Amino acid sequence: MKTKKLWAGLGLCLLASCMASESELDVDKELDYCDNQVNRTLTELRGAEGGSIDYTLAPRNIMDSLDTWHCRKTTKDEWCNGFWPGILWYDYEATGDEKIKAEAEKFTAPLEFLSRTPAFDHDLGFLVFCSYGNGYRLTHNPAYKQVILNTADTLATLFNPRVGTILSWPRNVQMYGGHNTIMDNMINLEMLLWASKNGGDPRLADIAISHADKTMKYQFRPDYTSYHVAVYDTLTGEFIKGVTHQGYADNTMWARGQAWAIYGYTMMYRETKADRYLDFAQKVADVYLNRLPADYVPYWDFEAPGIPNAPRDASAAAVVASALLELSTYLPAKKGGTKYKEAAIRMLISLSSDTYQSRNSKPSFLMHSTGHWPGKSEIDASIIYADYYYIEALMRLKKLEEGKPIV
Repeated sequence: MKTKKLWAGLGLCLLASCMASESELDVDKELDYCDNQVNRTLTELRGAEGGSIDYTLAPRNIMDSLDTWHCRKTTKDEWCNGFWPGILWYDYEATGDEKIKAEAEKFTAPLEFLSRTPAFDHDLGFLVFCSYGNGYRLTHNPAYKQVILNTADTLATLFNPRVGTILSWPRNVQMYGGHNTIMDNMINLEMLLWASKNGGDPRLADIAISHADKTMKYQFRPDYTSYHVAVYDTLTGEFIKGVTHQGYADNTMWARGQAWAIYGYTMMYRETKADRYLDFAQKVADVYLNRLPADYVPYWDFEAPGIPNAPRDASAAAVVASALLELSTYLPAKKGGTKYKEAAIRMLISLSSDTYQSRNSKPSFLMHSTGHWPGKSEIDASIIYADYYYIEALMRLKKLEEGKPIV
């Protein structure tokens, strides 16, 4: 425990004494790097003979010992297949390359079936809003808008009004002994809020707000660290327990879970302008920042066994960097705006170093993410959602530098 506190203290020291600046990070250079890796991936997907791409397959991970993408088929239970088309849309936004836009459209299209398929679980926001959402933002294609609206209605079918939250994993109700809500679900609320403002049912916003409020009340400990999973009585809505699924233990702070919370409550403030979300986003961000190691990239769990030799999670760092850049825009400099922006830049500096970038070794953007340590899955790997939030964070920082709205 003393060792863990020492490493957390190093993070505090660095935050207090070393102020990162944009001059240490060439955003255009890093976006060029991402574009190069995107094109490497597209070449890989075409195969050695330069054939046609199977657009129903999307990159998922590259294990540490490998150098090519493992791809997954687009199905209702593959939760990551919205990230690759989302990356392509961000790359198109950065480069203006029409060939990348065409590839983004082709990888987005296979996800349309989700808008007319009963909900398998909560991941519809990841799948559809990262792909169709970014596509609509950049093209205003009315067909994309309709897919988002229909999918938001589908996601809403998992809402239990007695509980006040969306059921994350219908398949795991018996395993957990009740209605389960995972912290990742906070990200999927954005699609509901967007839909409610763009021609969808206004009730979708009520669902998102109810979910966020109930999660805020029960899925955090007094120190603002989060449980991965909250379990509620399906019939009465009563909170039963908080547990982990991908963290080290029920009472530890799983890095990516806390990252989802920081991102989710920042987004909730953007969409509602409710001060309680802005205040809460700062509280969950501060406890995360105060416990970081010196390079601002967390261990996969803040109480992981083996620190400082435990696996890192670059994906959590990428998610938080993107969230903190947005959070910084809602606060005056002396009230946290500068602190959060500088922390985000420090994270991006580390992620853009030769320690974390894949560079020539792999076609991914980043290495050293941890997907599911207890399940012994995707440990110390390149994972597609790390790349997605990394390029998103870079695009947000570029817009900040240019004085443009970042979302």
